[in-house]
Amino acid sequence: MLKRKKKTQKTYGVPETPELTAGTNAPVTSRVAVFPALQNKNYRIFFFGQFTSVIGTWLQIVAQAWLVLQFTSSAFILGLVAALTTTPSLLFSLFGGVLVDRYNKKTILYFTQSANMVLALTFGVLTITENINIPLIGMFAFLMGTVNAIDAPARQAFVPTIINKDQLASAIALNSGMFNAARAIGPAIAGLLIASVGTGMAFLLNGFSYIAVLIALYFIHHRDDRQSRPTQPFQAIKDGLRYTFTHPLIRVLVIFTGVLSIFGWSYSTVMPYIAKTIFLVEARELGYLYTATGLGSLLATFLVGIYSKKFSPVVFILGGNIMLSVSLILFGLTQNFYIALILLFFIGLGLLSQSATMNTLIQTVCRMIFADA
Repeated sequence: MLKRKKKTQKTYGVPETPELTAGTNAPVTSRVAVFPALQNKNYRIFFFGQFTSVIGTWLQIVAQAWLVLQFTSSAFILGLVAALTTTPSLLFSLFGGVLVDRYNKKTILYFTQSANMVLALTFGVLTITENINIPLIGMFAFLMGTVNAIDAPARQAFVPTIINKDQLASAIALNSGMFNAARAIGPAIAGLLIASVGTGMAFLLNGFSYIAVLIALYFIHHRDDRQSRPTQPFQAIKDGLRYTFTHPLIRVLVIFTGVLSIFGWSYSTVMPYIAKTIFLVEARELGYLYTATGLGSLLATFLVGIYSKKFSPVVFILGGNIMLSVSLILFGLTQNFYIALILLFFIGLGLLSQSATMNTLIQTVCRMIFADA
């Protein structure tokens, strides 16, 4: 159960601490010097397994959106299917977090990764055999979204069980870098696959990518930190929400993150429609549009990691917000494909500069509070 902070603790400021930032002042002599988490064999295995899987996930995202557009040419249906993918996270992620506290995290990941593999492979086979339609696409989107509502909190909670406490900030930075590197690589591969062999193969490759995670899990040793006396699910959710919205700093960060998620990421949902109707390009070029955003996001991850000790988090949040807003407005006005690529790079840079900073702050503040509780 979440515990309230002691009343004697009056301040909510975040003091400078190694766990707050992803960067380090140590001499850069090797990869492990910059990212201490890579010294941990368990984390290295997990990192490379996840990296392969996340690339596969981006293959699925791009191929699914392009397939919907081929069937309907409708921006509304494209958004509806995307909503079916993300709505389960809104509805079930809190319950997923409760499950993660009550059951073995490694076992949960075995289940979620296997379920997503089966769904992706089935999706691919139906697409290749031309037995797919919009209702089935929507069903697969909802089912995979439901699995991810459990998988996402399980992955986040699993990492601290395989590394040391002083490696956690490094692992957070690496996870963010891994996701954004996959965002840069996956869509480009997806575009090439769709243009050459069709969308079905992208779904199949995503399904096979989950094998990397399952193999990694087999070789990983972790600490089982389940609650010995777990709270009732609804009470745990109620306590978590109450604490989130009574802590001044966490409340502001969560609200800002929610606004950014709704209004900052929405352009990505209709990207296939924009590519086809505004820029008059095909799947290969759509992959390049997504890749441009991914490259900007990847740069943001490293900038936040390197300079977060030198600059206030406000610099990254406010600066990223201004960059995102201006770039989005200009992107909405341009009809030039190459200018759009440049603007998407800055959209990714601005979006992740603030997103990575806020997520790291939330996790850091929570760890500091519960450590003192």
